[in-house]
Amino acid sequence: MTTAIEAYNLTHRYGKITALEDVGFSVGNNELFGFIGPDGAGKTTLFRIAATLIIPAEGKITLFGLDTVKDYRELRSRIGYMPGKFSLYQDLTVEENLNFYATIFGTSIKKNYYLIEPIYKQIEPFKKRLAGKLSGGMKQKLALSCALIHKPDILILDEPTTGVDAVSRVEFWEMLAGLKREGITIIVSTPYMDEALRCDRIALIQSGKILGINTPDIVRKSYSRKLYAVKHPEKYKLLLALRSIPLAQSPEPFGEAVHVTLADDVTPAALESALAEARLTGSVVEEIIPGIEDVFLELMQREKR
Repeated sequence: MTTAIEAYNLTHRYGKITALEDVGFSVGNNELFGFIGPDGAGKTTLFRIAATLIIPAEGKITLFGLDTVKDYRELRSRIGYMPGKFSLYQDLTVEENLNFYATIFGTSIKKNYYLIEPIYKQIEPFKKRLAGKLSGGMKQKLALSCALIHKPDILILDEPTTGVDAVSRVEFWEMLAGLKREGITIIVSTPYMDEALRCDRIALIQSGKILGINTPDIVRKSYSRKLYAVKHPEKYKLLLALRSIPLAQSPEPFGEAVHVTLADDVTPAALESALAEARLTGSVVEEIIPGIEDVFLELMQREKR
């Protein structure tokens, strides 16, 4: 696999706040690469550097061998950038926004319509509507259409599904899979751990540092211990009890359950007995397969230590 993006020792600060610290990674050509992390992890700063909008304090990124600082003029015609915040002209219609961005890049909607058709046809019935009057999902589809209209070699998508409904999130990721089949390299950031499974590889990022990079499957298998889900109808009482019982370690609430690891030589039955003594009779402890978020929390704890 040839390399589309290379990042070397990236560091960036805002005053005393370090947004990125010694970040390095590579993305293969035609790869769908995800950056997974919470708000404030450094994803937006990283993507703005990759999109040639910020000059890093230290280190560099190259796209297709071109430096994002020295070669920014040449690169901007090859990049499609979609920021996390909707940034199109809200007082222009859907059609006017798309025409505007096509004109900026010296192309036309007709020339590259085939590329945006699967996305744009869903909002084309509303092409005369002002962009500011669109729903969250429709805004994201318009923003993606505008980012694609000049047929970029790489798409940089900063939290594209934040704030949109669950159905639109699924549709959006199906669109990205279609764009990947067109040969476009995609880097995308998201705070949603379930979306990580749709990427070829992911980087877990927290506090400006990359905690790990691999395929989603290998990341999940990297969890170092057996993991258990504990369930009881009184979940809050259960969480408090697990935090006070030495047998259980690292209790974290997940949906209807609390995920824990167990101290050495402790069995699920022993934990169930301890919970019964804490007046939580009927608690169920089952071994589960760790998810991306479980691994992320474990890596964060290691980093703190």
